[in-house]
Formats: sequence, structure tokens, C-alpha cells
Amino acid sequence: MHLRKLGPFQVSAIGLGCMNLSHAYGAPVSAEQGERVLLSALDAGVTLFDTAALYGFGANEILVGRVLKPHRQKFTLASKCGMQGVDVNGDGKLLRVIDGRPQTIRKTCEDSLRRLQTDVIDLYYLHRWDKKVPVEDSVGALSDLVRKGHIRSIGLSEVSAATLRRAHAVHPIAAVQTEYSLWTRNPEIAVLDACKELGVAFVAFSPVARGFLCGQLQDVNTLDAKDIRRSMPRFAPDTYAANLKLLPAYQQVAQEVGCSPAQLALAWLLHRGEHIIPIPGTTSVAHLAEDLAAVDLRLSPAVMARLDALINQKNVVGSRYNAQGNSEVDTEDF
Repeated sequence: MHLRKLGPFQVSAIGLGCMNLSHAYGAPVSAEQGERVLLSALDAGVTLFDTAALYGFGANEILVGRVLKPHRQKFTLASKCGMQGVDVNGDGKLLRVIDGRPQTIRKTCEDSLRRLQTDVIDLYYLHRWDKKVPVEDSVGALSDLVRKGHIRSIGLSEVSAATLRRAHAVHPIAAVQTEYSLWTRNPEIAVLDACKELGVAFVAFSPVARGFLCGQLQDVNTLDAKDIRRSMPRFAPDTYAANLKLLPAYQQVAQEVGCSPAQLALAWLLHRGEHIIPIPGTTSVAHLAEDLAAVDLRLSPAVMARLDALINQKNVVGSRYNAQGNSEVDTEDF
């Protein structure tokens, strides 16, 4: 497995986003299947595992902690705070809440350490910037956790270049995590270059466009009732039908290169910059192996240019988030 720099760590050029095993795309997989995927990733050379307090309202951290505890020295562990499940109404039902207050960050870290069965989290992200709290205050709380030895480095998720610079002035930021793929180009506005300038790794989540670039999802009406894509404008039936028209030419490039559509999407990201680390998620060991093989692909400048022209912010239909989701992120928008 090729390596890339992430803060003080050298990690696999492709990491594993663990969310899919417990959260967001329908019913979670069985504990046994989750264990198979995690251990297969470790065996294949993946050394960056990414989870969060939000995923499954703690269930994903519990899974990752239980399965990977015996191998803790072999990988870089990333988790997130600032967005988690809270019993707001006192009825036992957890609701997603964004809360970046220092006291909440400290409590969330304690809970995550317990669930992950570890003494230290290598990379701890602010999952969303709580706009009611100055980012300097939230990052200050994270820097206190670094000094106490509870976390080793700090990350930010879905922030703008300006917010990154404000945070970086308080404490060095190791990584920014934001959605990035051929069909989500927002990082190219400013934050991708800001990361490169500041020596910050850029971790790309949803690198295969939440499955769109795999080419296998033809009918969004087949999605699980609880699949988060049902609330995303790009996956509304009419807009998705329009976006599907982009796929045949893209699949033709994959065929010419001699790879799968998913591998082409990941290779494109890896070629966009040495500081970019994609973290695809999957519930399948076979798909995991397919994704990881993308590290060995070499794309010519001509192929990169074709891909850039085929799928980009000018021809993808629909916003990536609904109104609420857009209000919660700080990323630049076209």
C-alpha cells in the first residue's frame, strides 16, 4: 500500500470510512460482516480508519473499538466530535445535534475513548463547526485534549479556507475532511489550495459520489427508506435521472483505462494532489479490494482532462445537501 502524510502520521493512500457499517445507508450490516470488512482492510494494508461519535450514535465506534483493539499499534485512528446523538426530549430517542462548546467536546472525547477502547485518538475532528461557538473556542478545547494526551492531532470537517486559517492560528490542523469527487468540486474553490499551503492533509469522503460513480445505482426508488440519499437533491428521481446521462461516457473512460468506474474515481482523486487521501466506505470485502487496487492505477494528463470535462460542477444537477444540510456546513459553494 502506498503511503501519504497526514499530520505526524504516514497512512495508507486510501483509508477506510467506517460509517457505512453502522449508519446512513439503510440497515447496518451484522456485527460479523462489519468485523470481516475491518479486518480485511487491515490485512490489505489500510492504516487509516475513520469513524465518529455520530455514526450509529456510538455504535460504529463500539464496533471499531472491539474489532481493532488487538491491532491498535498498526493503524491511525480517526474519530469526530461536535455532532452526535442527544436525547433532547428526554424520551430516549436520540436526535442529531451540532454542539461545539468546549465542555461538550471534552465529554464527547471521554465517551469516544471508552467506546473505542483506547487511551488516545490519533486524529480527532470537529465534525461540524458549531456556528454559535467561535471556531477558536472549539479548537482551543481540542488543543487542551492534545496537551492532556487524549488525542494526538486535530482535524476539521466541512470548513472553508477562511475557517481553516482561523483554526490553524490556534493550533496546527493535521487534516481537513470534506466531500470531494468528480461530482462534488467545492474543495477546488479554495480549501484544497489552503490545505496544500499550510501542510494540511485533505481527506476526501464520499469519493465515489455516494455510489453514483460506481455506476450500479440506476433507480433511486430502490434505496432503503432510511437511506440519507433520499433527502439529497441530487438523488431525487428527476435530478438523478438527469445525472445518469453523465455515466456512459465516464464508464467508457474506465473501460479504456482497464479499471472499474469506482477505481477510476479514486485514482482521479489520488492524482489531484499528494496531500489528498480518499476514504471510501463499503460493507463488502469484494468492493473493498476493488477500491484499494486504485492505488496502482496511473492516469495520463489526457485522461485526467477528459474526466474533468465529463463530470463537474457545471453539468451535475442538484445540490449535494438539502437546505438544512447546506446550512450546517461551512464549505465554499459555487
